[in-house]
Amino acid sequence: MSYMLLIVEPIGQRQTRSLAEGHGLYQRMLEYGERLHAEGLLVATNALREAAVRVNVHNGRPRVTDGPFTEAKEMIGGFYLLNTENREQALRIAAECPAVEWATVEVREVGTCYE
Repeated sequence: MSYMLLIVEPIGQRQTRSLAEGHGLYQRMLEYGERLHAEGLLVATNALREAAVRVNVHNGRPRVTDGPFTEAKEMIGGFYLLNTENREQALRIAAECPAVEWATVEVREVGTCYE
């Protein structure tokens, strides 16, 4: 079964850390990903930057809105895409993610929209 772990973090929290603190936390996340890869569970992972753009279509015309978005309190800071045996294993892996110390790790099963 495929699950995506989404790292949902407060907007602006990265700026509250020193550069050294940020590098240290990022290194922990890299090591976590390396462990998942070595265990054969990791499909893909990456961090996401804070800057974002939203695209939608209004009256037949594309509309692009640059962030930050005032209504947003959180952002997706990164993800891990996993292949696990079951949901419980995905939840255990999420609980081990270093990001649970400063963010929420949302676990989502990957699948079709309509089953």
